Amino acid sequence: MNPINEAHVSRPGLLVVDVAAADDVTALAFQQLLADRWATAAAEQTTRDAGQPGVRLRCYLDLRQQVPAAAVVGPTMEPTRARP
Repeated sequence: MNPINEAHVSRPGLLVVDVAAADDVTALAFQQLLADRWATAAAEQTTRDAGQPGVRLRCYLDLRQQVPAAAVVGPTMEPTRARP
């Protein structure tokens, strides 16, 4: 991973999150959990380091900006049909 830029942690509530995971799906799912709750500058893809196991990604969070529950996209349910 590259060094952390001072601007990304210049104020309380700003975080840099480095994630190491077994696979892309796991890393991106974890990132999505963070993005569902806080303002997040998300990574679009993971990286692999030669000779190292798994994948890595870095995302940036702002804990001062929570995402409203209504804005979180979750599973949807099909409308039920009235029985005749």
